[in-house]
Amino acid sequence: MPVKHPQPGDLEPIETASRDELHSLQLQRLKHTLQQAYDHVSHYRHAFDAAGVHPSDCKSLADLAKFPFTTKGDLRDNYPFGMFAVPREQVVRVHASSGTTGKPTVVGYTQKDIDTWADLVARSIRASGGRAGDILHVAYGYGLFTGGLGAHYGAERLGCTVVPMGGGQTEKQVQLITDFRPDIIMVTPSYMQVIIEEMVRQGLDPRASSLKVGIFGAEPWTEAMRHDIEVRAGIDAVDIYGLSEVMGPGVANECIETKDGPVIWEDHFFPEIINPETGAPVPDGEEGELVFTTLTKEALPVIRYRTRDLTRLLPPTARSMRRMGKIVGRSDDMLIIRGVNVFPTQVEELVLKHGQLSGQYQLVITRQGTLDEMQVLCELAPDHEAADRAAVAGMLQNRIKTLIGISTTVSVGAPESIERTLVGKARRVIDKRPK
Repeated sequence: MPVKHPQPGDLEPIETASRDELHSLQLQRLKHTLQQAYDHVSHYRHAFDAAGVHPSDCKSLADLAKFPFTTKGDLRDNYPFGMFAVPREQVVRVHASSGTTGKPTVVGYTQKDIDTWADLVARSIRASGGRAGDILHVAYGYGLFTGGLGAHYGAERLGCTVVPMGGGQTEKQVQLITDFRPDIIMVTPSYMQVIIEEMVRQGLDPRASSLKVGIFGAEPWTEAMRHDIEVRAGIDAVDIYGLSEVMGPGVANECIETKDGPVIWEDHFFPEIINPETGAPVPDGEEGELVFTTLTKEALPVIRYRTRDLTRLLPPTARSMRRMGKIVGRSDDMLIIRGVNVFPTQVEELVLKHGQLSGQYQLVITRQGTLDEMQVLCELAPDHEAADRAAVAGMLQNRIKTLIGISTTVSVGAPESIERTLVGKARRVIDKRPK
């Protein structure tokens, strides 16, 4: 499949700037952000004072490590508007997380923040191969979730024709893709799998659709899932990264010519990797928890926000900015089964590599007495529905034991027996253990 290679004139100057130029800009913006947070957000004033640091202590980028972390708990403790650094009247939009584990985390945007966000999503779509005039189908959810509107504004900023479909209504998704012939789709990777399945159910060949590029994010996904989607749909699958507390989608994005990890737009976000247990910074290339400090946000600057995403920082390739490796999991999503650390993505990779299984799976965690048990639910691919389920289950069970190191029960169901996500992120883990 031909890939659109960007020409130098397509890129913003900062995307090809020297590291020295980038560091100079980052330090200038960092000093301003620290001062704004200290002057206008009581939480940061108290946190900095308690840690014995002041914005004037930041003389270099390395000095950021002296400042305290921000957590999701801090945002919830200051619900709804306590973290805003501008008067509420200057906030033109709010978004919020789902709040499934407590109060939602609320984020606000000034008009300048919205413009910056649109610019960065436009940059991300362009890095993915998109250009003005392309038709872009948005299947991220709209509303308080940042995905839909973030993708929408960025696509319009680039000059694309936007189809604001949103999530759900899978049959209609396929109809509009067939009728409108979009070039690009932005959606969660797990829901893209559902769309592909619906195309097959309708007797359509997913590889024959008009889609050339899928920009996938909002949940961790593996190289095995990328390969699965690219082969089944005949598209380039590109990774976009973001989180509402930092901005939304467009904090980082892969370049289609390399597909070697999302490039962090370091002119707006300063990344660190820390040891999730000690909080100490670790060198580039070493795995740990991703931490972000915003450099240009007005309404809600965040200082050293602990994302809980586990990854590593990689050197620049297609752009002058560093990349992040695939998210291997989240420090708060890690399962500990009989003393073994397990991430759902580890199981996902093995499921996707098994030629007779579809890419759908769920992990059901229970406790028998004092021992945790994990059951892996998966299903046969439609073209392997006559396969021996017991033999397939035994093979997967052995692979999990060998490569991950835990004993599981594997149940293989009929095609389409696993719960599908119709909007947003797939439900991969069902934890039935008593709290």
